Amino acid sequence: MKIVNLIIVTLFCSSVFAQTQLTKKQQLDALPNTVENQFIKAYGKASNWREYKMITRPDFQTLQKNIVDSVISLKKNISTKQLKINEQEKSILALNEKIETLSNNLNSSIDKENKINFIGIGMTKNSYNLLLWSIITVLAITTVFFILRFKNSNSLTKAAKTNLAEIEEEFELHRKKSLEKEQKLRRQLQDEINKQRGV
Repeated sequence: MKIVNLIIVTLFCSSVFAQTQLTKKQQLDALPNTVENQFIKAYGKASNWREYKMITRPDFQTLQKNIVDSVISLKKNISTKQLKINEQEKSILALNEKIETLSNNLNSSIDKENKINFIGIGMTKNSYNLLLWSIITVLAITTVFFILRFKNSNSLTKAAKTNLAEIEEEFELHRKKSLEKEQKLRRQLQDEINKQRGV
């Protein structure tokens, strides 16, 4: 009976050990196919010899091929991404140049907008406004001055015309009186001449 129990226990242990091995193998096979998982799978499938792990030649060659393929794929991926990075850097440089050009154009446009050419002289709007209002003020003062001078001269001219008219009137009266005196004196002279001849 002991032998039968021993056989049953041995079969049970080997069954459990086999199931554990199958479960472990299934778990390893279920892992995603990354480089790190391939090392884990190779290590899990390897057999032990003292403190060493022994990998079968086909497993090692598969692992090496997979790693080389992964490295080549990574290099291609890195190369593709580097090309994209280079293109993006060129695009960024082109955009920065456009931004700088647009910024310079904007500054130039703002300067042109803030400046006015007056008689070939570039002036800011504030300077132009100051100059324009100064000219308008000087012209207004000059106009007022000449209007006042004109009114003064006009009033003097009217007074002079009035005085001239009065003087001409007085002169005309004086001339008439002089003419009358002269005629009177001529008559008297003629009368005296006639008296002297008649004597």
